[in-house]
Amino acid sequence: MNLPHAHMALLVALLATAGCAAAAANDGRTPMFQEDTITTSAGDLKITFVGHGTLMFSFAGTAIHVDPVSREADYRQMPKAHVILITHEHHDHFDPEAIAAVRTPETTILLTERCAAALGSGEVMKEGDLRTVGGVRFAAVPAYNLVHKRPSGAPFHPRGHGNGYVITFGDKRVYVAGDTENVPEMKGLKNIDVAFLPMNLPYTMTPAMVADAARAFRPKNLYPYHFGDTDTSELVRLLAGEKDIEVRIRKMR
Repeated sequence: MNLPHAHMALLVALLATAGCAAAAANDGRTPMFQEDTITTSAGDLKITFVGHGTLMFSFAGTAIHVDPVSREADYRQMPKAHVILITHEHHDHFDPEAIAAVRTPETTILLTERCAAALGSGEVMKEGDLRTVGGVRFAAVPAYNLVHKRPSGAPFHPRGHGNGYVITFGDKRVYVAGDTENVPEMKGLKNIDVAFLPMNLPYTMTPAMVADAARAFRPKNLYPYHFGDTDTSELVRLLAGEKDIEVRIRKMR
């Protein structure tokens, strides 16, 4: 079946049943999680879409939890973490209770300075820092607001408070942006295979901002995440003409 690119992108976006799997069973708060698989030179990368800004990566026997938050899942039932990655200190991304539920004495926790101070442990990563754990490479990149601000005039996410991360799985580079706008450092990224870009107004990006960033660094697969009530079909429309960027919409609760 041959469809125009825009129609194909929308069809992909609407395949809600594709990749659905039960990642946990609990008291009923945790839904059936959607999952996608990305093929890499070192084996399959499984992406679990937990909710909001919360993800889990499974790769070569390693479980990586990104911003685990108890309101999105019962973490007592989730796989134990080899790595926990925290983008910033806001309560919808940083939850010591969820961290405690999945960490073990061997878990590596990579996080910001503010989160480390609150948690009392973990390895601080600042812009430009690199860390390799279990053959997976993590690079911290800037995440901040330029446009969207509080009534006081302060940005919702000041520079230096939060991180995005570029994670290398085999030959694939995955960008988890955290809470940010389409800042110059994002637009200057290279060779990104998979990107998770936030679209939760008014705190992060509009669909137009996400489209602007995607056109600049051209991820092969783009997942808007942390999008709340923002209309994801607008992003699909804006990028319909970009043949080398596949927009994938997955339910994030």
